[in-house]
Amino acid sequence: MDWFQRLNEYFPVEEMKAKEQIEALLKDKPNNYYKDESDLHIMMYAEFEEFVFVDFLWVSEKARGKGIGKKLIQQLKDKQKTIILEVEPVDENNADTEKRLRFYFREGFRISEAISYQFQALVSHSETELDIMYWDEQVKTDEQLLDSMVTIYEEIHSYKQKQIYGYEPKPTGEVLKLKA
Repeated sequence: MDWFQRLNEYFPVEEMKAKEQIEALLKDKPNNYYKDESDLHIMMYAEFEEFVFVDFLWVSEKARGKGIGKKLIQQLKDKQKTIILEVEPVDENNADTEKRLRFYFREGFRISEAISYQFQALVSHSETELDIMYWDEQVKTDEQLLDSMVTIYEEIHSYKQKQIYGYEPKPTGEVLKLKA
């Protein structure tokens, strides 16, 4: 099974990108967008000057609890930059959502309570409210995180959207904002 099939089977369609978009990011942005994979894991991430964005992190069910996720996160922490990721709120019908949050909290991640984020699920043509989590040695302001999320939305999530999905991305201000 190839890397995309493994991601596609694990992540809900509301969180997936089309394979064509991910391949375009890997090909067109080789100094920003990366894939780290083995038989037991896949990590897709974007690295910018001030931060790293984890787009997808998957660890094989048979390898969970063996420290692979911790090792992958540590590799990113070693870059000495803020690490940002998007997570779905806990869903009582999906035990993985709670396990995932517990893992990130153990790794020192915090949730930004002040950012409202409507993830644009381009494959399913829907919107999903996601939480923004981050790790850094220093506490970040919500304004700093919002600036990073704007870059993520415009440079990663909306990359070639019109060409691949057939419609323009929503304006950034409609997708990302500070809560009142």
